[in-house]
Amino acid sequence: MDPSVGDLNSPHSMGTTIIGVTYNGGVVLGADSRTSTGVYVANRASDKITQLTDNVYVLQIRKLSLIMCATFSINTRPRIQLGQPATVKVAANLVRLLSYNNKSMLQTGLIIGGWDKYEGGKIYGVPLGGTILEQPFAIGGSGSTYLYGFFDQEWKEGMTKDEAEKLVVKAVSLAIARDGASGGVVRTVIINSDGVTRNFYPGDSLLLWHEELEPQNSLLDILSSSSSEPMVS
Repeated sequence: MDPSVGDLNSPHSMGTTIIGVTYNGGVVLGADSRTSTGVYVANRASDKITQLTDNVYVLQIRKLSLIMCATFSINTRPRIQLGQPATVKVAANLVRLLSYNNKSMLQTGLIIGGWDKYEGGKIYGVPLGGTILEQPFAIGGSGSTYLYGFFDQEWKEGMTKDEAEKLVVKAVSLAIARDGASGGVVRTVIINSDGVTRNFYPGDSLLLWHEELEPQNSLLDILSSSSSEPMVS
């Protein structure tokens, strides 16, 4: 087999774009849907937003069997020890503990987001190694390298739910346009005091960026419509 075309049996790529954003009243989580095997797109519509509890979700770069263990632990341990469902902070710390205890095997970053009645909407990042960081927004995956400057400019305190979701969808569409490992559709999850809302944005409804637009009145248009005769000085 030609090694230049990749191996169909390669593990799923970690290329992706995952985003969590707080707003005035809750959080919005978003992700693209592309997973790859070698240089091939294995799945164009995978769901990278996984429910941990009724009010807490995790964004993962790739599907992890350990997250299923975390889901069971987060659903049962706080109820036994505290007599109530896990808060976002408790859920994030249990994921952090799981990540730290398996740091030699768990080569992926995670974003945990949710809402509880004590602290409202919260976003926590758990990067490689098991550190935990509370953040107003968190971005991860290969597409995130194109988004740091964008978020520095576009994110703001006190956004509404609609503003936050539009920001997430716009950011993921930008990553899809720039990052070859991100693609497919955009999925979002909104979590607030009213519960959870899932939304789906197909690829043909996403915002187009500069390289994806047809050139208009550009130098190339002028040259293509001009005579092919050589210029005479």
